[in-house]
Amino acid sequence: MTTENLESTIEHWFAQGPTAIGSQDALAAFLELRAGLETGLLRSAQPDPDAPTGWRVNPWVKRGILLGFRLGALVEMNGNHPAGNSILSFVDKDTYPARRFTPAESVRVVPGGSSVRAGAHVAPGVVIMPPAYINVGAFVDAGTMVDSHALVGSCAQIGKRVHLSAAAQIGGVLEPVNASPVIIEDDVLVGGNTGVYEGTIVRSRAVLAAGTILTRGTPVYDATTGGILRATADTPLIIPSGAVIVPGSRAITHGFGKDLGLSVYTPILVKYRDDKTELSLALEDLLR
Repeated sequence: MTTENLESTIEHWFAQGPTAIGSQDALAAFLELRAGLETGLLRSAQPDPDAPTGWRVNPWVKRGILLGFRLGALVEMNGNHPAGNSILSFVDKDTYPARRFTPAESVRVVPGGSSVRAGAHVAPGVVIMPPAYINVGAFVDAGTMVDSHALVGSCAQIGKRVHLSAAAQIGGVLEPVNASPVIIEDDVLVGGNTGVYEGTIVRSRAVLAAGTILTRGTPVYDATTGGILRATADTPLIIPSGAVIVPGSRAITHGFGKDLGLSVYTPILVKYRDDKTELSLALEDLLR
């Protein structure tokens, strides 16, 4: 069916609440949605030049994902179970088995315990190092590296040629359904043990140094201008294109914190990408 028809069908069955359980029509609509997410034709959020942030959230898609949880039943999945497609045994809703890739899809899933949940889009040229996890609704674009112990949360949007370094955590969001997911645009480097959460948008070519934590409530101090980057009531925290962010601290200036000489964590924008940065961040095409 068309996207418009699928949207209205998903909205209808989601509104039915628990009465949708057992409906073959509801299940068929969900499975069509799930297939569209895997091919990348449907997305929980997508670029939109007319939107204030350049991205538009599709709440109906997230409602469809939630519908899948409602319709599913807990089953044990393994290589012998019809709902399963992994040699590993696990228990989950039968509407969300682990994805299985073929060489024709040009996705490298290196052995060692990684998992991609059904309903996630993984484009050709992506490399998934073990153990890594990509959750439902996520969109991972071509040429991206998802390194060991990295997490791509539900509905997170990852651009082309991104490097999610070891233990990077990209937060997910399903509820509230109109909330923006974390968005990492093209050619971003996310350093090891970095966490990006609560709808933060990282613009193209930005660099997040190892250990950087970005949340909606985290101000980023711009050492190049003296300004402060913050989320507002209407927009998430947005990291500018090409910005280099490192973890830092700032002194507490009043009260017992000042008396004790304490400081609090803060990310710092120290510069924008230059030739030296480009040389240190060059990606190796032979790995993809």
